[in-house]
Amino acid sequence: MPDSGLPTLFAQASQGSPPLWAQFLPFALILAIFYFIILLPMRRRQKKVQEFRDALKVGDRVITTSGIYGSITKLNDRSVQLQVADKVRIEVSRSAVGGYQGQEPVAQDSASM
Repeated sequence: MPDSGLPTLFAQASQGSPPLWAQFLPFALILAIFYFIILLPMRRRQKKVQEFRDALKVGDRVITTSGIYGSITKLNDRSVQLQVADKVRIEVSRSAVGGYQGQEPVAQDSASM
């Protein structure tokens, strides 16, 4: 029976291909670049925003992500009560507080991202 040469063909093809780790090297490199360019700065920003929101206290003059200026009169775990005018108080989500008045916003609204 003549030898079809098929096993020899596969053996030659496998000898010429690079090692398995070298085939995954470009993929790993892309993942590393993605992590350092996108994920790491995003995590740092989220940490900064969380520290800002945890540091809020009564009397702070803040602006919400929707542009409402006010002074904090009451804090809860999930919400903040703002005095926006004399005898006018509103309650907003704690995540709606974007920054201190007169300073660069710490938290950006989702529409501008």
